[in-house]
Amino acid sequence: MTERLITHVRHVALAVPDFDKQQKFFTDMWKLTEAERDTGVSFLAAEGSPENYVVRLRRAEEKRIDLVAFGAASPADVDALADRLIRAGVRMVSEPGAVDTPGGGYGMRFFDVDGRTIEVSADVAVRAHRKVEEKESVPVRLSHVVLNTPDLDRTRLWYERHLGFALSDTLMHPHMGEVMHFMRCNPAHHSIALAKGPHTSLHHVSFEMRGLDEYMRGTGRLLRAGVRKIWGPGRHLAGNNTFSYFMDPHGNTLEYTTELEMLDEDAWHPHMYDFSDPEVTDQWGTANPMDEFVAKESFNDPDRGVFVAPPM
Repeated sequence: MTERLITHVRHVALAVPDFDKQQKFFTDMWKLTEAERDTGVSFLAAEGSPENYVVRLRRAEEKRIDLVAFGAASPADVDALADRLIRAGVRMVSEPGAVDTPGGGYGMRFFDVDGRTIEVSADVAVRAHRKVEEKESVPVRLSHVVLNTPDLDRTRLWYERHLGFALSDTLMHPHMGEVMHFMRCNPAHHSIALAKGPHTSLHHVSFEMRGLDEYMRGTGRLLRAGVRKIWGPGRHLAGNNTFSYFMDPHGNTLEYTTELEMLDEDAWHPHMYDFSDPEVTDQWGTANPMDEFVAKESFNDPDRGVFVAPPM
């Protein structure tokens, strides 16, 4: 396996046409906190996270995912990863240097095999955060990001070979073959997952809640507010985490979750789970059935071509 230089997922950057509506949704409904704002850009933090922001929201003519950002332990690790990527012929967006976003740091950007922009940074300042209290139905941190890809195995191999991600588990279906790979960069069961889809796009973004009670209170709060629920509440088998999926104003899928499994990486062996088994999708049996209509909601709109990110 490639030496692991990535430590965790930092944030996801989204672009939307109706910036004000989306920003209001993230703060009023989803309960993120606007940490900073620039012209047409909002940096949204989770109350329990040391990351300066977990979502960067940008005003744009077309909806898209701008980038997914990961952390590294040191600038030396950023340089080592950049050297590895350049030697492998990976297309760079920006070479290692100062990061000009909240928290600063030292980082770089490059394209993955599907044309998404990926950022890796180190030495980012820690945000003053707090302990989320009992019964507070607010996100503690970013849990994971799931990406749609038209070539599931090619994308999985790219993340393993170039970024050092490891396969935790796979979902398969008797008629569709393998449909999702759960990938980790630390002992958490997955920081990203790759889903088989008709095009390159965002599948969903997941936010960790304090515990089961806070997860259910958050789910109920959104239901009472009339936010459209896609699937849940329930508990997956792969990762053993809870799930409630909702649709944001621009058709992106967002998840409240908790209790994502922490693995003993030395002893763990990936499982192949049959997605057609209802207990695989939901151990509790409390969620609405997973069917093709639920699945299609997370295909999302295609990301049209690669996004050339501005210099950092």
